[in-house]
Amino acid sequence: EVRLVESGGGSVQAGGSLRLSCTVSGNTDRSNCMGWFRQSPGNEHKGVAEGEGVAVICTRDVVKYAAAVKGRFTISQDNGADSVSLQMNDLKPGDSAMYYCATDGGTSGTYRYFPSLAGYFSFTYWGQGTQVTVSS
Repeated sequence: EVRLVESGGGSVQAGGSLRLSCTVSGNTDRSNCMGWFRQSPGNEHKGVAEGEGVAVICTRDVVKYAAAVKGRFTISQDNGADSVSLQMNDLKPGDSAMYYCATDGGTSGTYRYFPSLAGYFSFTYWGQGTQVTVSS
């Protein structure tokens, strides 16, 4: 069973920083693409895959950020550990959300378009989420 475990969420004041981490286990194939998505308060009824794409990184040097976080967030991937991190600086109240990581599991599934990332990606496995709360 493939599992994704996120950590690093919490509560900070505006202008603060947090670092999210996500590790994949139970998969025989290394991830090609991994990403972070978020579901803002009030949208919990939507499926996690309907969340806003925040950042994606792929092994072929593909890195994409949502316009809302570009310049403040940095995504990095550790292929050896099959993990992904998201360094979030200069956090704003609008960044408050449940953050989820995702992986393609090293295979190609169904691609869909993520508007905030302006690209097509295939994510098969999703984590349970970690809460980020930014106060003003």
